[in-house]
Amino acid sequence: MKHTSISVSRTQSGFTLIELVMVIVILGILAATALPRFVDLSGSANTSAAAGIAGGLSSAASINYASCAALNFVSTPGQCSTITNCAGVAGLLLPTRTIVVGAIPNPTVQGTIYLAADISVARGVTGVCNAVHGNGTATGTALPFTTIGT
Repeated sequence: MKHTSISVSRTQSGFTLIELVMVIVILGILAATALPRFVDLSGSANTSAAAGIAGGLSSAASINYASCAALNFVSTPGQCSTITNCAGVAGLLLPTRTIVVGAIPNPTVQGTIYLAADISVARGVTGVCNAVHGNGTATGTALPFTTIGT
């Protein structure tokens, strides 16, 4: 009996080394361009938090002034609070925020509000308060807000 050998050609499937290297290079380039955008998100978050607190402080001062004007500026707990300086506005926010008046530490404490100089405001006078929102760095984030004396 005669044996005949049949050769079967097998086709291999898969990726070549060049193709794999190209994919890795492309992924590396994408990672190198996308990573810096995501690394600095904490700075943007702190700036947004400071802007939100500043808006809340300004709104609280305006609402308090309107309430006091409706009550002929008679101080009434929960309705009209006497505000004579920037630090007094913090008690209007719920939940209450603590504003530290004095020197700004290095580094600042995350989430704390600092007033380096507290200004006085007379009844009906608008004042711009310059505070700092602590974000764990030496400078913190600027937090300007408006107050109205009652």
